[in-house]
Amino acid sequence: MSTRTLPLLFINLGGEMLYILDQRLRAQNIPADKAKKVMNDIISTMFNKKFLEELFKPQELYSKKALRTLFDRLAHASIMRLNQASMDKLYDLMTMAFKYQVLLCTRPKDILLVSFNHMDAIKDFVKDSPSILSQVDETFRHLIEMYTPLSSGEFQLIRQTLLIFFQDMHIRVSIFLKDKVQNSNGRFVLSTRGPVPYGTQIPGLIRYCKSKTGEEVSRLQFTNGGNYTSALREGSFEMFGDRVTKLGTNMYSICRPVETHMSGTSKNSAQHPKVSTVPNPLAKEELNLLARLMGGLEVHKPGNADSGFRVNLFNTDEEEEEALISRPDELSYGVINIQATKDQQANAELAKIMGQFSECGDQSPSASSKGDDLLAMMDGL
Repeated sequence: MSTRTLPLLFINLGGEMLYILDQRLRAQNIPADKAKKVMNDIISTMFNKKFLEELFKPQELYSKKALRTLFDRLAHASIMRLNQASMDKLYDLMTMAFKYQVLLCTRPKDILLVSFNHMDAIKDFVKDSPSILSQVDETFRHLIEMYTPLSSGEFQLIRQTLLIFFQDMHIRVSIFLKDKVQNSNGRFVLSTRGPVPYGTQIPGLIRYCKSKTGEEVSRLQFTNGGNYTSALREGSFEMFGDRVTKLGTNMYSICRPVETHMSGTSKNSAQHPKVSTVPNPLAKEELNLLARLMGGLEVHKPGNADSGFRVNLFNTDEEEEEALISRPDELSYGVINIQATKDQQANAELAKIMGQFSECGDQSPSASSKGDDLLAMMDGL
């Protein structure tokens, strides 16, 4: 497992979240000033300096529930509110989109180009906000400094770590199903055609060479079983440049409905991973990590002039309610219950965040649709 994976996972999932929210804000005809405020607030929170200092420290990935909690808070970093069903759908779309992008990378290092495509789009969202743009640029420089020197083997380890994280996620997405890149069981279809990775040749030829001199003595051709083409030029790993690959760009720029569906047919379907009730020995460390990450975020409450609004990722409220009821328990992300009484006594910051985790699970549906408060876990910071 690579300890350098978390920043790339966070930035790419965050980029996908921003694509989806931007599309929904436009689809629901939210006034331009409010939509801009939502995007600016979320991006400013996402690229907070203290937060990123903790994020970029070498560390293992933590559980899906912990990561989902982090993005739940991030999505509510402004006056916009999402009900649980819409937040579930948002997270499903984010994770499946990035999983597909990782699978389609023809070489491990292309994951960095995917990340740069997301960063380019995020910069475009805040191009009229110089202070936030400088935050994004600083993170961009940090990404280049940290990741461009890595070897192919280190990028392969990062890719493997990401695929392990995503391996049990098989949510069906309408865009992927219509484009025939996803099967009805939620698994992606990988094509055997297209350009080969940069720096490689089209498969189909075996060269035999002398062991001592390396001189080629014979060749053997074979059928590769695909329809491959020569590699494209290498994408730019600088702050500005052509990334060549389209992976990581906004697939919602063309307006079309996006739906998600569970892979199983019932709540007890065998396709859903079982949720273990055995205490997780890493739970304490995960909570400590979240305390450090979330403690670094600085989000301010909106003034009285900021009227909140709710965004629905479904076509109607009825569809949203039906999705919440029909969602399998195994795929729902509720309160993270971690018994850490000693930590509560020893660490005030940790205790505060634990309490706020519990409080978020007790909120009524109506409370989640109001814009009167910001992230509960960041109050008072």
